[in-house]
This record gives sequence, structure tokens and C-alpha cells, in this order.
Amino acid sequence: MTDQPCPCRAKDAEPAPLSACCGPHIDGTRPAPSAEALMRSRYSAYALGRIDYLQDTLAPERRAGFHREAATDWSKKSQWLGLEIEATEDGRPGDAKGYVEFTAHYISEGLRMTHRERAEFRFDEADQRWYFVEGEGRKSAPVIREARPGRNDPCSCGSGKKYKKCCGAAA
Repeated sequence: MTDQPCPCRAKDAEPAPLSACCGPHIDGTRPAPSAEALMRSRYSAYALGRIDYLQDTLAPERRAGFHREAATDWSKKSQWLGLEIEATEDGRPGDAKGYVEFTAHYISEGLRMTHRERAEFRFDEADQRWYFVEGEGRKSAPVIREARPGRNDPCSCGSGKKYKKCCGAAA
């Protein structure tokens, strides 16, 4: 394993090396200690094309529905830009379940894309491992445009002039 920056930390000012972050989880030398660590390592596995890891960390009851070809295609055709963890709920050592809300940034077919999701994870006592159970897509917050003054409205700067003769002249 090289000391390339870990894909899950690409947006950090000083990204951690893969060997000190997700690499040991993906290589199977150390299981992910939390739901967030598993989420990060699964993102890194997509970025590195490690599809076996994605399948292995999927909850056993969900593996029959895993579309390996689609995962491989998405992994290879995307340029992975970074991961943002928005929120975590439980998912620490000693917890049975955990949830991670995240946004993954990538480029696909020349377009900058985001994948937003709330993912559920479960800790298996017998295996002593975290598994990804399912994810629910999240929509981005709607863009709200503020009302702009009309050309003949009073200027919002308080000058008493019409907007078109004051601050609107520069626009």
C-alpha cells in the first residue's frame, strides 16, 4: 500500500495517507471501528475500484441485491473528488446501529455531481464488524431567491432615490 492521500480525506487541508486511514480496513487487516469509519472506507473503495470490499461490507441479507457491474461501472467512470460527513448518529464502539449522513463529490461524464445519503450501519456481534445495511438518498436544500427591488422601487440603501437612479445604476 502506498502513502497516497486517502480518498475520503481529499477535501482536508492535510489529507491523511491511505495507509493510516482507510487502507487497513479495505485490505482486511483491521476492521472499521465505527459506522463513520466504515462509511469513509466504502467511499475510498469506490474511488480505488475495490468492489470486493463494497460487497464484503454489505449486510449479508442485502448481498443478493448487490449489482457488481453497476458498482464497477460507477467506480471506474467517476473521478472521485471528496467526501463530507454531514452528521453521525450512534455508530460508535458498543453501539448496535449507527447512521451517517454524507455528501460524496465526483465528476461523471464531465459533469460535477454530488451524492447525498443517510446510510444505516449495523454492528454484528458474532463477526465483530460493522456492515452497511441501506441508504436513503437526500435532496439538496432548495435554492430560495430573495425578492429584488424593481427599477422604480425606492432604493434599499435608504437614499430616497429610485433604485434605477441609485444602486441599480451600477447593475
